[in-house]
Amino acid sequence: MAGTGEQAFAACRRYRVTDVTTRVAAIDCGTNSIRLLVADLPDPSAGSTAPLVDLSRRMEIVRLGQGVDATGRLAPEAIERTRVALTDYAADIAKLGAERVRMCATSATRDAENAADFRAMVEQTLGVPPEVVSGDEEARLSFTGAVRGLPADAQSPYLVVDIGGGSTEFVVGSRDAGVHAAISMDIGCVRMTERHLHGDPPSLDEVAAAQADIAVAVDRALTAVPGREASTLVGLAGSVTTVVAIAQELTEYDPTRIHHARVSYDRVAEVTARLLTLTREQRLAIPVMHPGRADVIGAGALVLRVIMERAGMDSVVASEHDILDGIAWSLAATSR
Repeated sequence: MAGTGEQAFAACRRYRVTDVTTRVAAIDCGTNSIRLLVADLPDPSAGSTAPLVDLSRRMEIVRLGQGVDATGRLAPEAIERTRVALTDYAADIAKLGAERVRMCATSATRDAENAADFRAMVEQTLGVPPEVVSGDEEARLSFTGAVRGLPADAQSPYLVVDIGGGSTEFVVGSRDAGVHAAISMDIGCVRMTERHLHGDPPSLDEVAAAQADIAVAVDRALTAVPGREASTLVGLAGSVTTVVAIAQELTEYDPTRIHHARVSYDRVAEVTARLLTLTREQRLAIPVMHPGRADVIGAGALVLRVIMERAGMDSVVASEHDILDGIAWSLAATSR
C-alpha cells in the first residue's frame, strides 16, 4: 500500500485543472517553522497584479534548526517533528488536488552535515524531494511574494528583508524591473538567540553582544545590495508580523490588520526594548504571541530594529506574503 506521501504525489500527477487557474502547493521549511500554501494561480492573461487564491495556508513551529549553529547537524527529534507536520501537509495536498508541488528548505538544511537524512525523510513522506535553495534564491522568492500587491504609497525601490530563524535575506528591487541585488546573512532569530540571548530575560551584556553581531552583518548586507538607496522597507516573516501586531496592540493575531500595515521606527524600538526585558512566560502572555515564537521573538525584533536603524528607515511595511507565496508563483512557469 502506498504511503501518504506517495498518495499525495500520485494525486498531484493525476490532477488537471479544467479552467484557467492552476492549483499549486508550496512548502517553505525554514529553521524555525514549516508552512504550507495550497492556492489557485490566475490565468497569465489576467495580468501581473492578479492575486493568487488561497485554499489552505498553514504553519507549524518545528524548530528544524535546533542546535545547528552549535553542532552543525539536524537533531533527530527536530527531523521527526518536521516529518509529523509534513504527513499532515501531504494529506491536505492530496485532498485539495494540487497539480504542482514545490518544497523549499532553507538555512538549517544548507548548514547541516546530515542534510541527506532530512532529504530522504521528505521524499518518503511527501513523495517529492525538497530543494535546498541557496540564500540568493531564497531572497528572490521572498521578493516575488512580497512585492505583488504592495499599496501605491509604498515607493520603489524596495528593500525587502525576510527575518527567518537561521538567516535574514536582504533584497533590493523594484516592481517593474524585479530584483536588483540580493544577499543572505546568518542572523536569524533562532541563531541569534542560541548564540547570545541565554538569560530569561537576557542580560544587558547579552543584548549588547547580539546587537553588535547583528550590526556587523547588517552593514555588510546593506553595502552589498545596496539597501540604503531604497525608498521603502518591507518586512517579512513571523518576527516582523509579530512585532507589528504588538505595535498595533491587537488583542488577537489578525493577518488582515497586519498585512501592509506601516509601523514607525520609534514604535519598533519600543516593542523591541519591551520584549528583551520580559521573561519567556511574560512574552507568552502577549495575546498575539505564537507559543513556538516566544523564546526567539526578542532576537527577531532586535534584527528588525537594527536593520531600520542602520538603513536609516523611519518605518517598515509588514507583509503577510513572503517566500511561501514566491514559491507558489514560481510554479506558474512550470510546464504541464
